[in-house]
Amino acid sequence: MEKTDFFVTHIHADHFGLISELARPSSKVYFNFPDAEVIREANHWEKMAEAALLNGFPEADLQEAIKRHPGRRYHASSPVDLTLLKEGDSLRIGSYDFSCVETPGHTPGHMCLYEKQTRIFFSGDHILNNITPNISVWSEREDPLRHYLKSLDKIIPYDIDWVLPGHRAPFQNHRRRIAELKEHHEIRAEEVASILRGGSRTAYLVASEMTWDIDCESWEDFPLPQKWFAGGEAMAHLKFLQGLGRVIREQREGRYFFRLEK
Repeated sequence: MEKTDFFVTHIHADHFGLISELARPSSKVYFNFPDAEVIREANHWEKMAEAALLNGFPEADLQEAIKRHPGRRYHASSPVDLTLLKEGDSLRIGSYDFSCVETPGHTPGHMCLYEKQTRIFFSGDHILNNITPNISVWSEREDPLRHYLKSLDKIIPYDIDWVLPGHRAPFQNHRRRIAELKEHHEIRAEEVASILRGGSRTAYLVASEMTWDIDCESWEDFPLPQKWFAGGEAMAHLKFLQGLGRVIREQREGRYFFRLEK
């Protein structure tokens, strides 16, 4: 591994977590600016916990949920020197000339690689073939779903023969998959709006009433980390609807409640 460099698409532990074990002093670790800022944020988890509590996550479960969160359990064990990249930067690897493509949404700084000559696209978790990337937020961070949908649209014009994703098998026809992902989030947003027709709710309560593809009979059976991810995804769709002017957020009793705009 002494002569190995690394390009990491985003901050999540299943991509970044082992980098301090794999990288050597001679390695370059290529990364993006926004996610690097999250790494440097000393009180990142405390801020997320505070936001989760405000949005209805039960206080009794909160610390255990964070303790069991993969990002907390499997984070890089020691600091790593990062070489930070931005939109349009190039990486030359052998005969391949990759261009960096910023695709925020799944994380604030998610970055893909595109090789124009071979029409190969390393998509990380931006575009996956038969599973849907988790778009979630437990903070005041600006509207991640809006950023994600915009980043999907950004990739439509690219000439791509093969998408090489961060999970599961390579695939073709990125435009078909992008259309499916956009439709998925339209349906999810309408499901959230439909739930709010029953009255105002916290993001956590909205999540408990959404449909999920998970092998559990009821919300009470969800493992705590899955409740965290589900609540964050509900929050992302609520923020998206709020940005469209369809949902209003109000604060009462130490919690944020969302309701439909009348």
